[in-house]
Amino acid sequence: MLRLRSINSGLIALSAMMAVVGCGDSSGSTANATGATGGATAGTTAATTDTSTHTGRPMPTAAGNTATGNTIIIGMVASLNGDQKPWGDDCQKGGMLALDDFKKANPDGIGGKQVDLQVRDDNSSPEQGKTAAEKLISDGALALVGEVASGITAQMENAAFDKGVPVVAVGATRTDITDYGANLFRVCYTDDFQGPVMAKFAFDELGKKKAAIITDQKLPYSTGLSNAFRAYFTKLGGEIVDEEFYNQKETQFSGILTNVKSKQPDVIFASGYFPETGPLARQAREQGIDKKVPILGGDGWDSKEILNTGGDAILGSYFCNHYNNNEKRPEVASFLERWKAKYGALPGTTMGALGYDGTMVVLNALKKAAAPDSKSIMTEIENTENFAGVSGTITLKGMNGNPHKRALVVRLDPTGQTFVKAYEWSDLYPDQK
Repeated sequence: MLRLRSINSGLIALSAMMAVVGCGDSSGSTANATGATGGATAGTTAATTDTSTHTGRPMPTAAGNTATGNTIIIGMVASLNGDQKPWGDDCQKGGMLALDDFKKANPDGIGGKQVDLQVRDDNSSPEQGKTAAEKLISDGALALVGEVASGITAQMENAAFDKGVPVVAVGATRTDITDYGANLFRVCYTDDFQGPVMAKFAFDELGKKKAAIITDQKLPYSTGLSNAFRAYFTKLGGEIVDEEFYNQKETQFSGILTNVKSKQPDVIFASGYFPETGPLARQAREQGIDKKVPILGGDGWDSKEILNTGGDAILGSYFCNHYNNNEKRPEVASFLERWKAKYGALPGTTMGALGYDGTMVVLNALKKAAAPDSKSIMTEIENTENFAGVSGTITLKGMNGNPHKRALVVRLDPTGQTFVKAYEWSDLYPDQK
């Protein structure tokens, strides 16, 4: 059960809704969470809500943690088991590579203290994500990195806000999640950008005017992304001819696909995660929905597994992503060289780059902080401006935790992902900063 705070009822409802996402046992397995020399003093001040911040988001008032001894602990929560393991594995690897790079650049540490990244497994479960965050904070973590899933991130934030510890989400794109507290930031774009990006791509580039939407109604990411796609597609003049719903972990979609086929859409937007989207695409083609009706989606498709489960049926489909290994930017080339040297192969998902960027944003803030404590790090994360990340430039200052990142449209081909088109924030919202 969630511990409710004195914040508006809409945010309480959001957190409660997100709590239903995910599955798995309650074993709370860990990785790289062994103790180190030294530690931190956990803040014990009772948490209340201060809404007087310049951002307008609730500001935690708890003391947070302060580094003591010889070690500064940064925590990471990642899905090292469960359905979202491909993302969690890459996120952890990205974080560890960031720590390596930081230590090479700062061999003496910070104020004579060495930095340690401790990673705990949430087993792709929101409830276990909250437990993992609580354990890391109890162990003295000054800040947390993670998660990829919005539902798990919401539970991490539930734990971190009460203790005054900052959180930098890696791939949590649900738009309103950062409203929960001024300690929550992200290094990815939001659904109110990627949804419109795919709507604009479908309407302008593919010439599609009649869309069917297929939504995982138990997944906050999926419902938010579908809403964003719908709003922008209809704004452009497109028509939503049907919307069908399923629940996470379902494998049979014949009923909803029969309904979709009867409405004769010229494009399908499937906003769920990769475990369900592959079988859905395969069954759509088996039921006679022609490949002339392309299937589009969001960054939740980003896994090689979708090619295995979707087979030929998923090839030629398009989705929105944060980053691509084939980008020509020097930051990407350098990152991939170091990644391959450490791990022997390229990252399988974009969460490698985002895990690296999220960890490096925290470490950069730590280096600039007035003191090795949660509150000082939170201040410097908020002050992040024009940070040259692997996934793109990141500015958090004055952005309520939400950087305006560019988005890439990629096509699924037999060899993986092929870059198609990039969209900047100004391409869709020219009147906004």
